[in-house]
Amino acid sequence: MKRFIDITMVALILFVIISIATADAAGTTDMNKQDQQSFITLRGKIVDVTTGDPLIFATVALKGTNVATVSNLDGEFILKIDVEITDPFIEVTYIGYRNKEIPLANLSTGEEENVIELTQATIPIQEVVIKPVSPEEILENVIMNINRNYAEAPNLMTGFYRETIKRNRSYVSIAEAVIEVFKAPYNNEFRFDATKVYKGRKNIDVSRIDTVLFRLQGGPVTTLQLDIVKNSYGILTYDIMNSYVYTLDNIIVIDEKPHYVIEFHQHSNVDIPLFLGKLFIDMESYAVTEAEFSINLEDEDLAASIFVRKKPLGMKVTPEMASYRVKFREQDGKYYFVYARAEVEFKCNWKRKLFNKTYTTMSEIAITDRTEEEVVKFAANEKIRKGDIFTEQLSAFADPDFWGEYNVIEPDQSIESAIRRLNRRLRWSDLFDN
Repeated sequence: MKRFIDITMVALILFVIISIATADAAGTTDMNKQDQQSFITLRGKIVDVTTGDPLIFATVALKGTNVATVSNLDGEFILKIDVEITDPFIEVTYIGYRNKEIPLANLSTGEEENVIELTQATIPIQEVVIKPVSPEEILENVIMNINRNYAEAPNLMTGFYRETIKRNRSYVSIAEAVIEVFKAPYNNEFRFDATKVYKGRKNIDVSRIDTVLFRLQGGPVTTLQLDIVKNSYGILTYDIMNSYVYTLDNIIVIDEKPHYVIEFHQHSNVDIPLFLGKLFIDMESYAVTEAEFSINLEDEDLAASIFVRKKPLGMKVTPEMASYRVKFREQDGKYYFVYARAEVEFKCNWKRKLFNKTYTTMSEIAITDRTEEEVVKFAANEKIRKGDIFTEQLSAFADPDFWGEYNVIEPDQSIESAIRRLNRRLRWSDLFDN
């Protein structure tokens, strides 16, 4: 049981280091030169056709290819497409909504934003064969079919990674990178995912962090482990099923296919922190296509010991929220990891100080392309390790056209304004330093 606890916490939790702030606002990194290729830039916003509300984390893909991205917290996205692709179609998918395919020729490109409206999908009851199956049986079928549903060969993926830290409502750190991911096959538990930075940038406002600096450990390596199908220790194993209560909550449509929605939470007699949330499971294949979950934080001291590796004396750190999301995309009968997000909120209380401070950390990965051809494992000196501090490997924000042809997650309005503010501070700092 002790080994199970250790593996679960290492695999699925976003670690944080707290230390006295002595960080520089800028670092250095080797950044490969990107090939100069022509591309079309498509900008848009995904909304509900009836309410106009933004649809966040919708998948936006170039149909028939592995090129894709996700919409941000404002429902906005940016997708860059090679000009040589003929007759391109954009495909948008979202939980509970009908897919939408649009010829690129019907959309505006460049700086103009396209508003793409999605319609909620309903499932006529006569079209759904209700099987006399319990949620436990559904989960057993999921586990039994993992090797059939997910990639049996390694993939080399291109992705975009972002991590942010907020103190109260203000951003104090933003780091972004184009990364390469070696995605190990799902049928071999002894082959592990790996990642390396291709090109990245950061900005840290040390003046606003006061005497404490939160530093996220592992960066994209840790966020990749939110792939609960590959790293199934805490949720998707036969043994762990005995620790949970499952409920068949609903049947909804994702990517034009009916899905079971299974809710789960830990049994009251289980005394270690586990997870609670929802699994979205394709009714025909029994593949998990999406998951939303969080960790049980009822035991504050134990929860703090899970997240915090080091902290100053005299400070109490209490995790207030830890939520996670993961998405997979089906192509040619197999499901591939495409997105993961982790958000953790902490309250920090110094002894003999009147006001508490709240820190919120967020990290997310969107896979923007992949291939199964000529996949080679990364050299040891290229890989990011779990103990690495991601921001220490990046340089400061500078060039507004930094990303070039690479697909990224469009920053939401709060991140955009924070980038502008942090850049102004960086320029003033450089001016006075010189």
